[in-house]
Amino acid sequence: MVVSQVHLVRHGEVFNPDGILYGRLSGFGLSKLGHRMAQSAADDLVARNRSIASLASSPLQRTRESIAPIAAAFGLEPGVDERIIEPTNHFEGTVMSRAVRVPTNWPWLINPWRPSWGEAYASIAARMRAAVNDAFDSVEGDADAGGDVVLLSHQLPIWTLHLSVAGERYLHDPRKRRCMLSSITSFERRDGELVEVGYAEPALALQANASDVGAV
Repeated sequence: MVVSQVHLVRHGEVFNPDGILYGRLSGFGLSKLGHRMAQSAADDLVARNRSIASLASSPLQRTRESIAPIAAAFGLEPGVDERIIEPTNHFEGTVMSRAVRVPTNWPWLINPWRPSWGEAYASIAARMRAAVNDAFDSVEGDADAGGDVVLLSHQLPIWTLHLSVAGERYLHDPRKRRCMLSSITSFERRDGELVEVGYAEPALALQANASDVGAV
């Protein structure tokens, strides 16, 4: 029997001409390029020739739009999982490069370890672990339901889970996250422990023309 995997897919480029830190704000869907990126992720998953048992996305527009081509490719109806949503952030709705120059915002920047500007990294890791473990539980031990699970999420939740699984510290430079638009980070569960087994960038050829400034 093929070992089940859970694939964490990041959404494609968002239409965000003003460079807003969009966070959980409504009204931020994919750009035309973002839809092409999402299709690239779907094509990559199809090319792996693995059975997909179920799909779920965060409730935000950009992830629901990004999972659509995957749902079409595998003939599945995606669910929604609130646990894989973008974290909260004090600077949501602002242009970050301007907001950090405002003195009244400085107290929100004093503790990068937590971080003080939003949801704690430990909280993000815990909810992501719970979502991924539940995804494994939904397919393991059931011959009829066996297969992989695809979860469409966001950069920081995916990267925080990566750091947690790798046993690395949470404090990091957001500019150096290895979690590009429409990337796929894959996990297996071995002896009850999550293990990262792959990372792919199906939309790499499209990245040069993409804007990626709105992630938390």
